[in-house]
Amino acid sequence: MDKALLEIRALECVRGDKQLFSELSFSLEAGSLLHVHGPNGSGKTTLLRAIAGLVLQECGEIRWNGELVTQQQDEFNRELLYLGHHYGLKFELTGYENLKVFANLSGSETSEHEVEAALTRFGLAHCVELPVKVLSQGQKRRVALARLLLQPSKLWILDEPFVALDVAAVELLLEVIRTHVASGGMVILTTHQEVAVEVGSLQHLHLGSSVRQH
Repeated sequence: MDKALLEIRALECVRGDKQLFSELSFSLEAGSLLHVHGPNGSGKTTLLRAIAGLVLQECGEIRWNGELVTQQQDEFNRELLYLGHHYGLKFELTGYENLKVFANLSGSETSEHEVEAALTRFGLAHCVELPVKVLSQGQKRRVALARLLLQPSKLWILDEPFVALDVAAVELLLEVIRTHVASGGMVILTTHQEVAVEVGSLQHLHLGSSVRQH
């Protein structure tokens, strides 16, 4: 078995005075996907945000390459791409400008052609020069998802990435995810939609239950 790159050990998270989960442990290797399930309020988003370093866990450990993430935060952040419920976009900027900002912040050397190609692949060639604020919800989501084609991150954490996407965009995103996993990448995602996320190494985590590997 390959060495796990990401290890979650006895994690506990709370929100307000409610314990969302405790003693949660799992690991993820290169070339694998973890699909997190659970009803509203079960802690799916909190779990993803905790791994991404956006909220603090009550106790437990998050390790990357065997070391605590807190001891290598900058290195871990370079390996991480997190897309949450909100698009993380500056609405007064164009889709092109937003992607250039993301690339600069991540330290990626991204050319004008690469940004335009990413937008085109997500069906946004006609929106390159439009401010994001005039785009539909589905188009905003696709601008955010175009980051997946531009940032060389090992671990993708995607919270409800299929929201507001039409059928064609869902299939495209599934293709992008499969390609990432097949090339040795890692994905953790949640979704309420009936989407068949099928990759070679697939695990399911039901909060309040256990991890199943397919």
